[in-house]
Amino acid sequence: MRIGAFQKTSLVDYPDRVAAVVYTQGCNMRCPFCHNPSMVLPECFERAIPEAEIFSALLRRQDRLEAVVITGGEPTLQGDLVEFVGKIRSLGLLVKLDTNGTRPEVIQALLRDELLDYIAMDVKAPLPNYAQLTGRPVDAEAIRRSVWLIRNAGIPYEFRTTVVPGMHTVREIKTIAESLRGSERYVIQEFVSEGALQASLRGRPAFPPRVIEELRPFMKSRIRHFEIRRNEEAVPMPATKKRRAPLVTAG
Repeated sequence: MRIGAFQKTSLVDYPDRVAAVVYTQGCNMRCPFCHNPSMVLPECFERAIPEAEIFSALLRRQDRLEAVVITGGEPTLQGDLVEFVGKIRSLGLLVKLDTNGTRPEVIQALLRDELLDYIAMDVKAPLPNYAQLTGRPVDAEAIRRSVWLIRNAGIPYEFRTTVVPGMHTVREIKTIAESLRGSERYVIQEFVSEGALQASLRGRPAFPPRVIEELRPFMKSRIRHFEIRRNEEAVPMPATKKRRAPLVTAG
């Protein structure tokens, strides 16, 4: 495992659990809005943290932790991910995986061996727009396969989309939700521009809260639980007032 960073305690990365977070190095996408380029771009990688250090830290905090979140980068690129997760589970800790869904065979192996307790998959865009938005060719069938596996895994899960003005439209967000119709949970995450992989996006505001809030009725008929995940670091663009239709009077 190439581990680029380790967070000893998080209260937000695993729902309702105290968790540690393991960040793996390397990703097969180049999403311009990525908030963690130090785990994506090889030229930004720092010294990998030895697994022994991770497990030593987990053992020391075992009485305070309930779970471990494995994120990245893209964890499913790690050749020994299944073995790594197995070692964590042997400590009696829950495991949540964050993934982009491009390697369904790895997701399937983890689910087959009952090694995951929660899985979160980023759905970047409507499938026809994936390559444009992620900066890499994407196997659409692999994405569909991962969605199917996760929906039928029998464990808690969520699909989520970080929405970026100028890269996503409301219509595209609705298209994503339509493709996930019947799913247990879909989360829209506010875009945080600070540290974005593409420098030109730094300083770009997030969608106005009103725009996303107005999606709730649409989502309610398609998704069992819809969540808007705010971030205090996001800077929303000012909401524009809707124009009223001109008053027409009889002549």
